[in-house]
Amino acid sequence: MDRSQIKGFIAARVARELKDGDVVNLGIGLPTLVPNYLPEGVHVTLQAELGCVGVGVLTDENRDPLHVVDAGGSPSAVGPGGCFIDSSTSFGLIRGGHVDATILGGLEVDAEGSLSNWIIPGKKMPGMGGAMDLLVGAKNVIVAMEHTAKGKPKILNKCTLPYTAVHCVDLIITEMGVIKVTQAGLELVEINPEFTVEQVQAATEATLIISPDLKPMV
Repeated sequence: MDRSQIKGFIAARVARELKDGDVVNLGIGLPTLVPNYLPEGVHVTLQAELGCVGVGVLTDENRDPLHVVDAGGSPSAVGPGGCFIDSSTSFGLIRGGHVDATILGGLEVDAEGSLSNWIIPGKKMPGMGGAMDLLVGAKNVIVAMEHTAKGKPKILNKCTLPYTAVHCVDLIITEMGVIKVTQAGLELVEINPEFTVEQVQAATEATLIISPDLKPMV
């Protein structure tokens, strides 16, 4: 797969997990591409933990980089019917279990469904944002990320970077496959036809359970 296609491929597969009417929180980076691939007839409400419900599609006409930004500080927009709320109300939505799904990027995910995605020790980072609250407050946690980083696995037996939260991830979606976090371990339930099961396992440190009903991603 051409590298220029990877992020869009992952985002398109993640979009198929969302249902009409869902309230969804998107992490920075790759997850922000997901609304571009929503299936026809599926409409979701995007919630930003910094205080916006009803994030809209950014265009040249509604761009307001000084006043409306997303969780990563990039220019954002508010859609029709959207509103601004204070941080306590915003986090009340998250902690109260009113967010149906959160889609976050990952630096590392491990076999227990724990996630490290907020800091690399020694590197300057903007902060943890709302990730810790989202991981324990959202009903469904999806990690959308590339399968490896510079050829090294990102799906590990145990995370080596500081945890964002533990035992929190429900689903991992990469360019190689869809992996469900289960009590027994990580189960490969879908595979990109461009790869073999052996190639996916070789790119994964954690041992994968291969679903007896393994399906193609596309």
